[in-house]
Amino acid sequence: MNVRRRLIPGTAVAAATLLGLGTLSACSDSTAADGGNGGKLDVVASFYPMQYLAEQIGGKHVRVTSLTQPGQEPHDLEISAQQTVQLEKSDAVLYLKNLQPAVDDAVAQSGVRTKIDAASLTTLEKHGNEVGGHAAAHDDTKGEESGGTDPHIWLDPVKYSEVAQGVGKALAKADPEHAADYRKNTAALVEKLDGLDTRYADGLKNTGTKVFITTHAAFGYLAERYGLTEEAISGLDPESEPSGNRVKELEKMAQADGVSTVFYETLVSDKTAKTVAKDARLRTDVLDPIEGITEKSRGTDYFQVMESNLKALRTALGAK
Repeated sequence: MNVRRRLIPGTAVAAATLLGLGTLSACSDSTAADGGNGGKLDVVASFYPMQYLAEQIGGKHVRVTSLTQPGQEPHDLEISAQQTVQLEKSDAVLYLKNLQPAVDDAVAQSGVRTKIDAASLTTLEKHGNEVGGHAAAHDDTKGEESGGTDPHIWLDPVKYSEVAQGVGKALAKADPEHAADYRKNTAALVEKLDGLDTRYADGLKNTGTKVFITTHAAFGYLAERYGLTEEAISGLDPESEPSGNRVKELEKMAQADGVSTVFYETLVSDKTAKTVAKDARLRTDVLDPIEGITEKSRGTDYFQVMESNLKALRTALGAK
Protein backbone atom coordinates (compact mmCIF):
# COMPACT_ATOMS: atom_id res chain seq x y z
CA MET A 1 0.00 0.00 0.00
CA ASN A 2 1.11 3.57 -0.41
CA VAL A 3 0.53 4.16 3.30
CA ARG A 4 1.08 1.46 5.91
CA ARG A 5 -0.89 1.94 9.08
CA ARG A 6 0.73 1.11 12.39
CA LEU A 7 -0.42 0.12 15.86
CA ILE A 8 -2.23 2.76 17.92
CA PRO A 9 -0.19 4.54 20.64
CA GLY A 10 0.30 2.80 23.95
CA THR A 11 -1.59 5.55 25.79
CA ALA A 12 -4.75 4.64 23.89
CA VAL A 13 -4.27 0.99 24.81
CA ALA A 14 -3.89 1.90 28.46
CA ALA A 15 -7.03 4.01 28.33
CA ALA A 16 -8.94 1.19 26.71
CA THR A 17 -7.72 -1.24 29.33
CA LEU A 18 -8.86 1.02 32.20
CA LEU A 19 -12.08 2.36 30.71
CA GLY A 20 -13.20 -0.04 28.04
CA LEU A 21 -13.62 -3.34 29.86
CA GLY A 22 -17.31 -2.70 30.49
CA THR A 23 -17.86 -2.06 26.81
CA LEU A 24 -15.90 -5.16 25.88
CA SER A 25 -18.02 -7.40 28.07
CA ALA A 26 -21.11 -5.98 26.42
CA CYS A 27 -19.74 -6.96 23.02
CA SER A 28 -19.13 -10.61 23.82
CA ASP A 29 -19.91 -11.77 20.28
CA SER A 30 -16.69 -10.20 18.99
CA THR A 31 -14.43 -10.41 22.02
CA ALA A 32 -12.23 -13.35 22.97
CA ALA A 33 -11.82 -14.68 26.49
CA ASP A 34 -14.70 -12.71 27.98
CA GLY A 35 -15.63 -15.35 30.47
CA GLY A 36 -18.49 -16.79 28.41
CA ASN A 37 -16.46 -19.09 26.21
CA GLY A 38 -17.55 -22.33 27.84
CA GLY A 39 -14.00 -23.40 28.60
CA LYS A 40 -12.93 -23.22 24.97
CA LEU A 41 -9.49 -22.12 23.83
CA ASP A 42 -9.74 -18.50 22.73
CA VAL A 43 -7.91 -18.01 19.43
CA VAL A 44 -7.49 -14.67 17.69
CA ALA A 45 -6.76 -14.96 13.96
CA SER A 46 -5.29 -12.14 11.91
CA PHE A 47 -7.44 -12.59 8.79
CA TYR A 48 -9.61 -15.13 6.98
CA PRO A 49 -7.08 -17.81 5.86
CA MET A 50 -5.77 -18.01 9.44
CA GLN A 51 -9.31 -17.95 10.85
CA TYR A 52 -10.31 -20.83 8.60
CA LEU A 53 -7.39 -22.97 9.76
CA ALA A 54 -8.15 -22.31 13.42
CA GLU A 55 -11.83 -23.14 12.98
CA GLN A 56 -11.25 -26.31 10.98
CA ILE A 57 -8.49 -27.66 13.22
CA GLY A 58 -9.84 -26.41 16.53
CA GLY A 59 -13.39 -27.54 15.91
CA LYS A 60 -15.62 -27.50 18.97
CA HIS A 61 -12.73 -26.87 21.34
CA VAL A 62 -11.88 -23.35 20.19
CA ARG A 63 -13.54 -19.99 19.93
CA VAL A 64 -12.09 -18.06 17.00
CA THR A 65 -12.32 -14.34 16.33
CA SER A 66 -10.71 -12.48 13.42
CA LEU A 67 -9.03 -9.10 13.60
CA THR A 68 -9.94 -8.46 9.94
CA GLN A 69 -13.62 -8.12 9.17
CA PRO A 70 -15.24 -9.56 6.01
CA GLY A 71 -14.75 -7.17 3.12
CA GLN A 72 -11.85 -5.36 4.78
CA GLU A 73 -8.60 -5.31 2.81
CA PRO A 74 -6.24 -7.08 5.24
CA HIS A 75 -3.12 -5.14 4.24
CA ASP A 76 -4.87 -1.97 5.45
CA LEU A 77 -5.84 -3.28 8.88
CA GLU A 78 -5.56 -0.81 11.74
CA ILE A 79 -5.71 -2.37 15.22
CA SER A 80 -8.21 -0.68 17.52
CA ALA A 81 -7.83 -0.31 21.28
CA GLN A 82 -10.63 -2.84 21.78
CA GLN A 83 -8.90 -5.36 19.52
CA THR A 84 -5.64 -4.86 21.38
CA VAL A 85 -7.32 -5.75 24.67
CA GLN A 86 -9.06 -8.67 22.95
CA LEU A 87 -5.70 -9.96 21.74
CA GLU A 88 -4.12 -9.56 25.18
CA LYS A 89 -6.86 -11.64 26.81
CA SER A 90 -6.75 -14.48 24.28
CA ASP A 91 -5.11 -17.88 24.76
CA ALA A 92 -3.51 -18.00 21.31
CA VAL A 93 -2.99 -15.87 18.23
CA LEU A 94 -2.59 -17.20 14.69
CA TYR A 95 -1.14 -14.71 12.21
CA LEU A 96 1.07 -14.40 9.13
CA LYS A 97 4.10 -12.25 9.80
CA ASN A 98 4.94 -9.49 7.29
CA LEU A 99 1.45 -9.36 5.79
CA GLN A 100 -0.15 -6.96 8.28
CA PRO A 101 2.33 -4.64 10.04
CA ALA A 102 -0.18 -3.55 12.68
CA VAL A 103 -0.82 -7.18 13.65
CA ASP A 104 2.92 -7.90 13.85
CA ASP A 105 3.34 -4.95 16.23
CA ALA A 106 0.37 -5.94 18.36
CA VAL A 107 1.50 -9.56 18.68
CA ALA A 108 5.06 -8.52 19.55
CA GLN A 109 3.79 -6.23 22.33
CA SER A 110 1.25 -8.68 23.71
CA GLY A 111 1.67 -11.26 26.42
CA VAL A 112 -0.29 -13.96 24.58
CA ARG A 113 0.91 -17.36 25.73
CA THR A 114 0.74 -19.11 22.34
CA LYS A 115 1.87 -17.13 19.30
CA ILE A 116 1.62 -19.05 16.01
CA ASP A 117 3.31 -17.44 13.01
CA ALA A 118 2.15 -19.22 9.85
CA ALA A 119 5.14 -17.84 7.94
CA SER A 120 7.42 -19.93 10.15
CA LEU A 121 5.59 -23.16 9.31
CA THR A 122 6.55 -23.29 5.62
CA THR A 123 9.14 -21.71 3.31
CA LEU A 124 8.53 -18.29 1.79
CA GLU A 125 9.98 -17.01 -1.48
CA LYS A 126 10.49 -13.65 -3.15
CA HIS A 127 8.11 -12.90 -5.98
CA GLY A 128 7.76 -9.87 -8.22
CA ASN A 129 5.54 -8.99 -11.16
CA GLU A 130 6.30 -12.17 -13.09
CA VAL A 131 6.26 -15.52 -11.32
CA GLY A 132 6.46 -19.18 -12.28
CA GLY A 133 6.96 -21.08 -15.51
CA HIS A 134 9.49 -19.34 -17.73
CA ALA A 135 9.45 -16.20 -15.59
CA ALA A 136 12.41 -13.85 -15.68
CA ALA A 137 13.70 -12.15 -12.57
CA HIS A 138 12.44 -8.61 -12.92
CA ASP A 139 10.50 -6.55 -10.42
CA ASP A 140 9.97 -2.81 -10.50
CA THR A 141 8.29 -2.68 -7.09
CA LYS A 142 9.57 -3.07 -3.56
CA GLY A 143 6.95 -5.66 -2.74
CA GLU A 144 5.60 -6.38 0.71
CA GLU A 145 7.10 -5.23 3.97
CA SER A 146 9.83 -7.87 3.95
CA GLY A 147 11.47 -6.65 0.73
CA GLY A 148 9.60 -8.78 -1.76
CA THR A 149 8.95 -11.92 0.31
CA ASP A 150 5.58 -13.19 -0.85
CA PRO A 151 3.16 -13.99 2.01
CA HIS A 152 0.35 -15.52 -0.12
CA ILE A 153 1.10 -19.10 0.91
CA TRP A 154 -2.55 -20.12 1.44
CA LEU A 155 -3.19 -20.02 -2.32
CA ASP A 156 -0.88 -23.03 -2.74
CA PRO A 157 -2.73 -26.05 -1.27
CA VAL A 158 0.59 -27.78 -0.52
CA LYS A 159 2.00 -24.88 1.48
CA TYR A 160 -1.34 -24.30 3.18
CA SER A 161 -1.28 -27.95 4.20
CA GLU A 162 2.18 -27.51 5.71
CA VAL A 163 0.90 -24.56 7.71
CA ALA A 164 -2.16 -26.55 8.81
CA GLN A 165 0.03 -29.29 10.21
CA GLY A 166 2.06 -26.76 12.18
CA VAL A 167 -1.08 -25.12 13.52
CA GLY A 168 -2.44 -28.49 14.61
CA LYS A 169 0.71 -29.21 16.60
CA ALA A 170 0.66 -25.77 18.20
CA LEU A 171 -2.97 -26.09 19.30
CA ALA A 172 -2.33 -29.58 20.66
CA LYS A 173 0.55 -28.20 22.73
CA ALA A 174 -1.51 -25.27 23.97
CA ASP A 175 -4.48 -27.49 24.87
CA PRO A 176 -3.14 -31.03 25.49
CA GLU A 177 -6.46 -32.22 26.89
CA HIS A 178 -7.92 -32.13 23.36
CA ALA A 179 -4.75 -32.96 21.44
CA ALA A 180 -6.24 -36.10 19.90
CA ASP A 181 -9.10 -34.13 18.36
CA TYR A 182 -6.73 -31.49 17.01
CA ARG A 183 -4.65 -34.21 15.36
CA LYS A 184 -7.76 -35.84 13.89
CA ASN A 185 -9.07 -32.53 12.52
CA THR A 186 -5.67 -31.64 11.09
CA ALA A 187 -5.46 -34.97 9.27
CA ALA A 188 -8.92 -34.45 7.77
CA LEU A 189 -8.03 -30.95 6.56
CA VAL A 190 -4.72 -32.11 5.10
CA GLU A 191 -6.55 -34.86 3.22
CA LYS A 192 -8.93 -32.30 1.71
CA LEU A 193 -6.02 -30.06 0.72
CA ASP A 194 -4.27 -33.02 -0.91
CA GLY A 195 -7.41 -33.60 -2.97
CA LEU A 196 -7.53 -29.93 -3.96
CA ASP A 197 -3.88 -30.09 -5.03
CA THR A 198 -4.66 -33.11 -7.22
CA ARG A 199 -7.61 -31.36 -8.87
CA TYR A 200 -5.47 -28.30 -9.64
CA ALA A 201 -2.61 -30.39 -11.01
CA ASP A 202 -4.93 -32.40 -13.24
CA GLY A 203 -7.06 -29.44 -14.25
CA LEU A 204 -4.14 -27.23 -15.29
CA LYS A 205 -1.97 -29.89 -16.90
CA ASN A 206 -3.14 -29.44 -20.50
CA THR A 207 -3.85 -25.81 -21.36
CA GLY A 208 -3.57 -23.67 -24.47
CA THR A 209 -1.39 -21.14 -22.66
CA LYS A 210 0.43 -21.13 -19.33
CA VAL A 211 0.31 -17.36 -18.82
CA PHE A 212 -2.31 -15.39 -16.90
CA ILE A 213 -2.55 -11.72 -15.92
CA THR A 214 -3.66 -10.57 -12.46
CA THR A 215 -4.11 -7.25 -10.71
CA HIS A 216 -1.30 -7.93 -8.23
CA ALA A 217 1.11 -10.78 -7.66
CA ALA A 218 -0.91 -12.85 -5.19
CA PHE A 219 -0.74 -16.12 -7.11
CA GLY A 220 3.00 -16.68 -7.36
CA TYR A 221 3.06 -19.85 -5.28
CA LEU A 222 0.09 -21.26 -7.18
CA ALA A 223 1.77 -20.46 -10.51
CA GLU A 224 5.00 -22.18 -9.51
CA ARG A 225 3.18 -25.21 -8.12
CA TYR A 226 1.30 -25.90 -11.36
CA GLY A 227 3.80 -24.77 -14.00
CA LEU A 228 2.11 -21.47 -14.86
CA THR A 229 3.35 -17.92 -15.29
CA GLU A 230 1.61 -15.13 -13.41
CA GLU A 231 2.02 -11.68 -14.93
CA ALA A 232 0.92 -9.03 -12.44
CA ILE A 233 -0.11 -5.52 -13.40
CA SER A 234 1.27 -4.36 -10.07
CA GLY A 235 3.72 -6.15 -7.80
CA LEU A 236 2.91 -7.69 -4.42
CA ASP A 237 1.23 -4.46 -3.27
CA PRO A 238 -2.40 -4.62 -4.47
CA GLU A 239 -2.76 -0.84 -4.75
CA SER A 240 0.55 0.20 -6.32
CA GLU A 241 0.24 1.93 -9.69
CA PRO A 242 1.83 0.20 -12.72
CA SER A 243 4.19 2.13 -14.97
CA GLY A 244 3.28 2.95 -18.55
CA ASN A 245 6.06 0.65 -19.72
CA ARG A 246 4.62 -2.19 -17.66
CA VAL A 247 1.18 -1.78 -19.25
CA LYS A 248 2.66 -1.76 -22.77
CA GLU A 249 4.72 -4.82 -21.90
CA LEU A 250 1.62 -6.68 -20.76
CA GLU A 251 -0.24 -5.83 -23.96
CA LYS A 252 2.59 -7.23 -26.09
CA MET A 253 2.92 -10.31 -23.89
CA ALA A 254 -0.81 -11.02 -24.02
CA GLN A 255 -0.76 -11.10 -27.80
CA ALA A 256 2.41 -13.21 -27.99
CA ASP A 257 1.31 -15.78 -25.39
CA GLY A 258 -2.34 -16.07 -26.33
CA VAL A 259 -3.66 -14.54 -23.12
CA SER A 260 -7.42 -14.04 -23.16
CA THR A 261 -8.21 -12.68 -19.71
CA VAL A 262 -7.14 -10.06 -17.18
CA PHE A 263 -8.07 -11.15 -13.66
CA TYR A 264 -9.12 -8.76 -10.92
CA GLU A 265 -10.05 -9.48 -7.31
CA THR A 266 -12.95 -8.83 -4.98
CA LEU A 267 -11.45 -6.54 -2.31
CA VAL A 268 -9.50 -4.16 -4.57
CA SER A 269 -10.71 -1.78 -7.29
CA ASP A 270 -11.02 -3.38 -10.73
CA LYS A 271 -10.36 -0.08 -12.56
CA THR A 272 -6.75 -0.79 -13.58
CA ALA A 273 -7.52 -4.36 -14.67
CA LYS A 274 -10.42 -3.23 -16.83
CA THR A 275 -8.34 -0.44 -18.37
CA VAL A 276 -5.55 -2.86 -19.32
CA ALA A 277 -8.08 -5.37 -20.63
CA LYS A 278 -9.81 -2.76 -22.76
CA ASP A 279 -6.55 -1.50 -24.26
CA ALA A 280 -5.39 -5.04 -25.02
CA ARG A 281 -8.86 -6.17 -26.16
CA LEU A 282 -9.08 -8.87 -23.50
CA ARG A 283 -11.93 -9.95 -21.27
CA THR A 284 -11.95 -9.72 -17.48
CA ASP A 285 -12.82 -12.22 -14.76
CA VAL A 286 -12.36 -12.71 -11.03
CA LEU A 287 -9.44 -14.62 -9.50
CA ASP A 288 -9.97 -14.37 -5.77
CA PRO A 289 -6.92 -14.21 -3.45
CA ILE A 290 -9.28 -15.32 -0.63
CA GLU A 291 -8.19 -12.66 1.82
CA GLY A 292 -11.78 -12.48 3.04
CA ILE A 293 -15.20 -13.96 2.28
CA THR A 294 -17.97 -11.53 1.31
CA GLU A 295 -21.23 -11.61 -0.63
CA LYS A 296 -19.12 -11.01 -3.76
CA SER A 297 -17.08 -14.16 -3.20
CA ARG A 298 -17.72 -17.12 -5.49
CA GLY A 299 -18.21 -19.48 -2.61
CA THR A 300 -18.76 -19.44 1.14
CA ASP A 301 -15.44 -20.87 2.31
CA TYR A 302 -11.82 -21.47 1.27
CA PHE A 303 -12.44 -24.66 -0.70
CA GLN A 304 -15.42 -23.35 -2.63
CA VAL A 305 -13.55 -20.23 -3.71
CA MET A 306 -10.47 -22.25 -4.66
CA GLU A 307 -12.67 -24.45 -6.86
CA SER A 308 -14.12 -21.31 -8.47
CA ASN A 309 -10.59 -20.03 -9.07
CA LEU A 310 -9.66 -23.32 -10.74
CA LYS A 311 -12.67 -23.08 -13.03
CA ALA A 312 -11.78 -19.48 -13.96
CA LEU A 313 -8.15 -20.42 -14.67
CA ARG A 314 -9.14 -23.38 -16.82
CA THR A 315 -11.39 -21.18 -18.90
CA ALA A 316 -8.83 -18.40 -19.27
CA LEU A 317 -5.96 -20.77 -20.10
CA GLY A 318 -7.95 -22.89 -22.55
CA ALA A 319 -7.75 -26.11 -20.57
CA LYS A 320 -8.57 -29.32 -22.40
